[in-house]
Amino acid sequence: MCGDLEEEDGPSSLEEMLCNRFIINVRSVLAEAERHPKPQNDPVFAWLDKLFTDALSRALKDIQAQDANDSYRMMALLPLVFARLAGFLAAHSSIQDDPLRKVMEALMHGYAEPDSIVPDHGHDHDEAQGHQHY
Repeated sequence: MCGDLEEEDGPSSLEEMLCNRFIINVRSVLAEAERHPKPQNDPVFAWLDKLFTDALSRALKDIQAQDANDSYRMMALLPLVFARLAGFLAAHSSIQDDPLRKVMEALMHGYAEPDSIVPDHGHDHDEAQGHQHY
C-alpha cells in the first residue's frame, strides 16, 4: 500500500509520493465534508455532494487495501473509470443541456481542486504548538 517500503519492482518514490498525496487529499476532503457540510436548499445537490464523497471514500478504501505494487496503478486509473462514467451519464442528457461542456467544466474544476486542499492532520491546532507535519 502507499507509504510502505519500496520493494524490488515496486512503485517508484514519485509514484509513492503521488499516491500518498492522493490519500492525504481524499482524507482532507472527507474530513471537511463531515465537519462542515455545505448547506443545501435543494435535496438534489445534497445527494450529489454525498455521492461525490461516497465515491471518494470507496476509492480510498479500495486503494488502501492494495499492496504497494497495485495501489498507485489503481489510483492512476481512477480518472479513466470516472471519465467513462461521466461520458455514459452525459450521453443520457438532452443535447440542449450541453452535457459535454458541463462534464469538461467539472473535470477542470476537479483537476484544480487538489491545489486548494488544506491537509487534515486529524486534529486542530496551528503548527506553532511544538510540532510540524511532514
